[in-house]
Amino acid sequence: MAATIPEFMGYLRPDGKAGARNFTAVIPSVTCANDVALAICRQVQGTVTYLHHQGCCQLPPDLDRVTETLISIGKSPNVANVLVVSLGCEGTDHARLVEEVAATGKHVEIIRIQELGGVSKAIQAGTDFARRLVIEASSCQRTRCPISKAVMAIKCGGSDATSGMASNCVIGYVADKLVDLGATVIFGETTEFIGGEHLLARRGANPQVGEKILQIVDEMEKRAKSLGCDMRKGQPTPGNIAGGLSSIEEKSLGAIMKSGSRPIQGVLDYPQAVTTEKGLWIKDTPGREPEILTGMACSGAQFMMFSTGRGAPQGFPSMPVIKICGNPHTYAHMSEDMDINAGLIITGEKTIEEVGEEAFQKMLRVLSGEMTKNEAIQYFSSIDIHMLGPVI
Repeated sequence: MAATIPEFMGYLRPDGKAGARNFTAVIPSVTCANDVALAICRQVQGTVTYLHHQGCCQLPPDLDRVTETLISIGKSPNVANVLVVSLGCEGTDHARLVEEVAATGKHVEIIRIQELGGVSKAIQAGTDFARRLVIEASSCQRTRCPISKAVMAIKCGGSDATSGMASNCVIGYVADKLVDLGATVIFGETTEFIGGEHLLARRGANPQVGEKILQIVDEMEKRAKSLGCDMRKGQPTPGNIAGGLSSIEEKSLGAIMKSGSRPIQGVLDYPQAVTTEKGLWIKDTPGREPEILTGMACSGAQFMMFSTGRGAPQGFPSMPVIKICGNPHTYAHMSEDMDINAGLIITGEKTIEEVGEEAFQKMLRVLSGEMTKNEAIQYFSSIDIHMLGPVI
């Protein structure tokens, strides 16, 4: 008898993607519009916003990067429709933002604070728009979707010695299973490839992919050296060291375990979304949560699996984050924030495969609407966009 192909109940979008959530996204095009966007979301259920600190007084490449990142967030399958909140004089291209998100078939509106006559009038107009958009989105119904439409982002944070031995291994198990089922997996944290980048390069689907992996690590190290520092002065972090990680190489070897073992199809730039290609991908990102979670959300991922040993509870507004905890003591101490107890591998009570299957089933439920623990308490406001240049 043929094995049953897993499915989930998702929201089919006009561009063919399948969402795990059905939010109206209120997107500030510049940091100056954050408070208006937040005020609108406080008034209207079913909305989420992204309180970033970018969009003005930056060099042109970074302004383009902000625009492209916000476009990709608006295109996310977890977003049903979009309200853009613009100040009116920012450096980001809010007209392009509206145009490109609308091209996916989503309903997009925009308000401009200066044009409307100030904050109170913008909040009133935005609240009216958002209310209509949420009501419109509420008519969407979940439908059966093949697992091949799933896009999983993966990350580790607050790592300790158990991360590489347990929780990262569980995510690697799920990653391999998803790739084999025709789905997509994206991992990043270029800063945590150091010392293991040659192992990842060997897994490139072709020599060009392997060369690109080595290139992004080299460029990341050069950015640190341009400031007179070596990456090893920031990695491992004090928490990593206290958790038993002795060097950046040891941390990297544990971190790359979460990518599984399948070939790497290519390397994505920070704002870039996966298009039609399936399989395992790298996204060139930093490791810090506010920036990497944004980068992963704009990749088109419906959800993230996040490995931790010391305990990292945060999430992202429109992308549910499933916390896999490798340390049994941390899980017991922070059980209200951790979704899966991979610490049972450390205690010998379960195998990697058993916890991996538990995480896979949890993933299917989250894709179909079950909340993660950080979603339930709305611990997801601290987001940002990774920049390359200075504020000017």
